[in-house]
Amino acid sequence: MEAMRKGAREFGLNVSASRLTTGNHRLYETLERELAEFFGVQSAILVSCGYAANLVATEIFARNASHLLIDEKAHASVQDAARYFNGPIIRFRHQDSDHVDRLVKKLGPASAPLLLTDGMFSQNGSIPPLKRFLDVLPARGMILVDDAHAAGVLGKNGCGSIEHCEMPRTRFVQCITLSKAFGVYGGAVLGRENLARDAAIRSRWFSGNTPMPLPLASAALESLRVFRSDQSLRQRLVWNVDYVKSKLRGRGFPVADTPSPIISFAPETQSQATRLKRRLLSREVYPSLIKYPGGPPLGNFRFALSSEHSRRQLDLLITALSSD
Repeated sequence: MEAMRKGAREFGLNVSASRLTTGNHRLYETLERELAEFFGVQSAILVSCGYAANLVATEIFARNASHLLIDEKAHASVQDAARYFNGPIIRFRHQDSDHVDRLVKKLGPASAPLLLTDGMFSQNGSIPPLKRFLDVLPARGMILVDDAHAAGVLGKNGCGSIEHCEMPRTRFVQCITLSKAFGVYGGAVLGRENLARDAAIRSRWFSGNTPMPLPLASAALESLRVFRSDQSLRQRLVWNVDYVKSKLRGRGFPVADTPSPIISFAPETQSQATRLKRRLLSREVYPSLIKYPGGPPLGNFRFALSSEHSRRQLDLLITALSSD
């Protein structure tokens, strides 16, 4: 918060133009360098928000693709990004690497598909089989990962789903948001060298869009530095996730066996949904019932655990979910 206030006093609210005209600023370049260093990539480019990161990345990398392969339950921003591709778009069954394998074999070894998927699916916190996807893609195939929910959460150092799956980054493009684990706003595309050059040439989104406000860039830079220096943040998150999931399993409540901080439950009947909603409210827990496209007809109760949730708050959630 102090970095944001200082940024506003020193730099003003925004640059009033795209970065390719008069809207570039040293704060953006500093944040890009530090993001690239933290995530272990050759370069990073900032965009105005996480949603836009997938759009910009697809504009850059789909130019060299023969086909797009997209998970049928990919985030809306990924679905929208696919519209920028002027070629065959093939949807594959959710997280089904065998289906991808069969599709790729039909395309042939000379094809160059770009596979689009979430790195952690927001609906239930599930993690796709990235290693298997890469194994079945042809040599020229690449994977674009929307890591909005995984960046800062998954992996030994919090670098996201690619680090979690222990994969080399050579054939990956990683898109992140700064609005979730990093607690600010904005987005970034992470990957190969010369991303900025390619974005300037290939992406109308990048070349025509005003970048994130300068106070938020200042805050994001400080947030990244705090994240890198204070390991207790992720340690608390890991403890909170383990605590809640182990308690729920012990009480017979179904939870996914992943390090994801997302707890998801799909009610089977409207009366069950109503009872759970009332029980959650009585225990001071907001009943976030969300209807995702293609999801359960009654929606999902979805809860995202944080490093900042107290033991009391976690116990209230556990009691509400596991009560009869």
